Amino acid sequence: CIGCGDMGGDVFGNGMLLSKHIQLVGAFNHMHIFVDPTPDPARSWEERQRLFKLPRSAWTDYNPELITKGGGVFERSAKSIKVTPEMKRVFGIAKDSVTPNELIQAMLLSEVELLWFGGIGTYIKAGEESHLDVGDRANDALRVNGKQVRAKVIGEGANLGVTQLGRIEYGEAGGHCNTDFIDNSAGVDCSDHEVNIKILLGDVEQAGDMTRKQRDKLLEKMTDEVGEQCLRDNYLQSQAITVTHQLGGHLLDRFARFMRALEKDGLLNRRIEYLPDDEEVLERMKRGEGLTRAEVAVLLSYSKLVLYDDLLKSKLPDDPYFAADLEIYFPKPLRTPYAKQIERHRLKREIVVTVVSNDLINRVGINFVHEVREKTGMPPEEVVKAYIIAREIFGMRDIWAQIEALDNKAPALVQSRMLVECGRLIERETVWFLREMGMPLDIAAEIDRFGEGVATLIGRLESLLSKADLDLLEQRTAQLVEQGAPRALARRVASLARLAPVCDVVRIAATLKLPVEKVAEAYFTIGDRFGFDWLRRSAGSLPTDTAWDKLAVSAIIDDFYGHQSELTTRVLNGNSAGKSKAKATDKIITDWSEGRAPLVTRTEQLLE
Repeated sequence: CIGCGDMGGDVFGNGMLLSKHIQLVGAFNHMHIFVDPTPDPARSWEERQRLFKLPRSAWTDYNPELITKGGGVFERSAKSIKVTPEMKRVFGIAKDSVTPNELIQAMLLSEVELLWFGGIGTYIKAGEESHLDVGDRANDALRVNGKQVRAKVIGEGANLGVTQLGRIEYGEAGGHCNTDFIDNSAGVDCSDHEVNIKILLGDVEQAGDMTRKQRDKLLEKMTDEVGEQCLRDNYLQSQAITVTHQLGGHLLDRFARFMRALEKDGLLNRRIEYLPDDEEVLERMKRGEGLTRAEVAVLLSYSKLVLYDDLLKSKLPDDPYFAADLEIYFPKPLRTPYAKQIERHRLKREIVVTVVSNDLINRVGINFVHEVREKTGMPPEEVVKAYIIAREIFGMRDIWAQIEALDNKAPALVQSRMLVECGRLIERETVWFLREMGMPLDIAAEIDRFGEGVATLIGRLESLLSKADLDLLEQRTAQLVEQGAPRALARRVASLARLAPVCDVVRIAATLKLPVEKVAEAYFTIGDRFGFDWLRRSAGSLPTDTAWDKLAVSAIIDDFYGHQSELTTRVLNGNSAGKSKAKATDKIITDWSEGRAPLVTRTEQLLE
């Protein structure tokens, strides 16, 4: 790691204590340059912790006996600094002596894993920007361009360590960085929690049920839990950026469509936010490139802000279903003793909307609401309701938890791929509920109506699938296992693509008053017998990189599901099924087909 700042700084210091494996080979602030070419992780961590606890510490307080050979602490006011062989190796310097500014610049360009900004100043820009554009004259002599930086990751604990164009250039060159407002967002989140908790306890205090001293003691007691909540929120936000970024060029045309919609509504100016215009989008699509992480971060923020505003204007935050989300937002020591005050919180609508909009966009993507609205014409609050219903009846929270439990145990890429599989099923089912069920949706009622039937079919899925679908399920499971996923989770995630029709099955069963298992047998047999499965697989293999292609393919696949549902209903509702509901499924379908032999024969010839 190379750092900008010192252990006396809150942001820099906290960051450099987060892991006992950090090897801080160099750092600088406005007074000193610290160099430790081959640090011992354990001993250097202890020394950094000592400095962090020492009031107003500087790099000159670092124990010189712990600095490894060839290192030292140098004054930035020095005329020149002698470069040791170890410094040459670590920082890639050829000269025997350099100025302090030259040493810092070499450090910024050295090949390390992390470049950590915890101090003041803008040190990286884009090649197309001038130093005047940056507006930080004090660091003009140090500043480098994004494409020159060889660090694998940039962390911006400080504000504007890198310009936005510098971040984009660095990302296009293969580096990984978000933005300063993403890397600092846990602090903002913490402030939000603090304010909302103090509003809650302020009402308690005013009523005479608590003294200020008691309040302060309770606040201190809840510190760790609030910290964990903030870290959890920001873990999910960073995860969303990673998953989106890894999909690369596949999403670019669809993002361009979303950006155009925001511009049309006067909500976004791409030029101001340095997001690619339509011409640049086309160029990147030709190269197969998507948005950089820094650009994804900006678009993610806009999508959350827009959804927040839309939901706040709606009746959604008043739905009794969200009382649980409101309660869970507050730390455990507040939930039972102050349940009435939580219910009366003056910002409860804002809290509910914040929780809901963050959850949806972190889980299913930046343009999820926009694309579902394009398909269905439904308002944002109904899209959110349908998403929550789908999330709950398919047990997605449990699957997400299992995927996240693989952190540092399985490659991040396979985790991302499994999360994408989850998103595909949720999108399909969200659209299904919006098209098939009456509006406005009642979240609790729909979960109650579909939950048990869907759970039954998930448990019996493999016995219902055709041989071709079972082979595909095994193939996809094997791929995920090979990429590092545990077999049980791989199987569960691979099964998600086969669960798309189960809500249709549950609804048909309720309409015909038949067991869901019997309807499912008929549905899946008809899918195999009349080629629906094959047609959907073929349609699903078509490219969907452009927004229009995705809409077209989705429409075709949805049509096939719709036809299959209708056919299943007709077969089970026919005379043959009516005479004997206990009759074997194959016999019911055979009898129905024989009664319509010319039509069935023509269909089979067409499929052949």
